[in-house]
Amino acid sequence: MLLVKTKIGPSKINGIGLFADQFIPKGTRVWKFQPGFDLKIDKSDLAKLSEPAKAIFLKYAYLNPATKKYILCFDDARFFNHSENANCLDFGSTDDEEEGDDIAARDIQKGEELTCNYKKFDADFNYKMSIN
Repeated sequence: MLLVKTKIGPSKINGIGLFADQFIPKGTRVWKFQPGFDLKIDKSDLAKLSEPAKAIFLKYAYLNPATKKYILCFDDARFFNHSENANCLDFGSTDDEEEGDDIAARDIQKGEELTCNYKKFDADFNYKMSIN
């Protein structure tokens, strides 16, 4: 669940991106997993999806390397694009959830695209990069 004001729009990185709709100071929590809002899905459940639905799901979900479960953000957080020099970092969980929070790695200006480094939290990183 996003914790800051954002909007989506055309990205210079890839297709659609997520953009700050407010100034976000360094250290601000930007996203956290919210049970009942965001989805946590077992790999075996993917077999129940049609091939087109599975392709879309895999494009927008990430695979937690520790739990081997897929996480699909319900809101526009699914439009975070990858960057090796991301302005948001996976910080680890601040509560009992298995999913880490994302925080602003530096001050982020209104209108700036929000990015994260998929390598840090997505076991499907190589697959994601091959479909983009």
